[in-house]
Amino acid sequence: MSKLATALLLLLPASALAQPTAEEIGSWRLTCATDRMTDRSACTLAHRDWVERPNVGVGLGLEIQDRGGKLVPVVTARDLSLDSASRAVLAVTGTAQLRFDRNAMMELPCGLEGRNLVCAPRRADADRAAQELPTAERALVRMAGLGSNTTATTEPTELRLSRTAAALERLRAAQPPGTAAPPAEPGLNLRDILGRLQNLVR
Repeated sequence: MSKLATALLLLLPASALAQPTAEEIGSWRLTCATDRMTDRSACTLAHRDWVERPNVGVGLGLEIQDRGGKLVPVVTARDLSLDSASRAVLAVTGTAQLRFDRNAMMELPCGLEGRNLVCAPRRADADRAAQELPTAERALVRMAGLGSNTTATTEPTELRLSRTAAALERLRAAQPPGTAAPPAEPGLNLRDILGRLQNLVR
């Protein structure tokens, strides 16, 4: 590295040099970063394999998030852009179908949270999702609704799960329940939806 490049690197703010920490736990990957403005730690616990690979646009992943103090499974597509129009449509009309092992399927309605597509369990299903998650050995996931490339006969994506309970404990230690930024309020009206879709083009 040249002296000029080294000097320019030293002039960058420390936040620009900071890299998130990542840890592999079984089939899960825990990534954490701290916002130096707020000292808030933001952690993402995601399955190492994709629900839908990002071949065109943004990929869909299975994550575990804190929802009302419960760690539950969610399906996400992060940082939507103009190239992710179909994902934005899913946010308005779509659901993710999720099944752990041989338990009954549950539906996760999708919505926009900032520039992220998030499909999360309904409140009525949150307790069941949180109970089934730690011991499950397999998750089946299939998207449904406008914006998805699936039909009722499409084979779901199968994700093998391992060391989920240990990954949950690491997430709780890295980001205690209640410290994560709260998700956007549910129940968006048409004006809210159109406003959020407009944000994707900015």
